[in-house]
Amino acid sequence: MIDYAQFNTAQFNLDEIAAGQTHDDLRQMVNEMIDAQLAMIAECTNADIIFEPSDDEANDPEAASAAEKDLAWTLAHVVVHCCASSEEAAFLASELARGVPNHGRSRHEPHWTTLHTVQQCRDTLEESRRLRLATLQVWPLKPDLANSCEVWPGGPVANATARFILGHVHEHSHFDQIQEIVRQAQAARGQ
Repeated sequence: MIDYAQFNTAQFNLDEIAAGQTHDDLRQMVNEMIDAQLAMIAECTNADIIFEPSDDEANDPEAASAAEKDLAWTLAHVVVHCCASSEEAAFLASELARGVPNHGRSRHEPHWTTLHTVQQCRDTLEESRRLRLATLQVWPLKPDLANSCEVWPGGPVANATARFILGHVHEHSHFDQIQEIVRQAQAARGQ
């Protein structure tokens, strides 16, 4: 599987990383991502999901409102964000694989305040697993890996495999944040 630490440097070669990945590897990536997050929240209570952690670096330029821009993210917020990011990458990757030119974003991120319980977070993660795995089923047997797009303005150019992987790279970048929120929430309730 992919060593996510290599993405923390400017020296990784996305084409080389993506070139070696099979459909089975991508399925395994989805399952490992979801399983890791389920494990991280396994001991959480409902209160932990909506616990507001301390985060001096909180800054969300894409926040739903100006009032939310500097809010520290709850576990519910991180879960919906991670799922939406990887789902978007998976849906766009499936279009690239089918030869469809990139036409913008394909994102749905429910507002984080709609999740209040551990079970809702688990359900969101499991639904995201199902959606991501389903996108891999629509790839043709011979995907168009020459079809690529710029992931964001000035960002990397990615084919279907690389686009799929980059969503999961972003998701993985939130793992330390999840662990810190869980730590703070458990400390707040005396665990």
